[in-house]
Amino acid sequence: MDFNLVIEYIIIIAVLLIIALVIVKLNHKDFNMDVNKLVKCLGGKDNILDSETTMSRFKVTLKDVSKADKEGLAKLGAQGIVEIENQLKIILGPNSKQLKRYIKEIKK
Repeated sequence: MDFNLVIEYIIIIAVLLIIALVIVKLNHKDFNMDVNKLVKCLGGKDNILDSETTMSRFKVTLKDVSKADKEGLAKLGAQGIVEIENQLKIILGPNSKQLKRYIKEIKK
């Protein structure tokens, strides 16, 4: 095999890897920044009493549900929000478990 051809293949592979990394980076949100905004939309960390998660749902019990900014939650990517008494059930997708962990950490 010609040495120049090998170099060309290496360059093409490197360029494709760089493009793939750029695409992944552009699609990846800064999760901590979004979580901080989400906590703010829930009325702040002191308003959050408890949280639970399932596959894609995040259920949070609040002191005062009226402090929650449902429009803000929707802007952050909530695909659905259901209010039942002092709880919000929010469909967030696969980040729900990370969110519960983060809220548990800031509540300490």
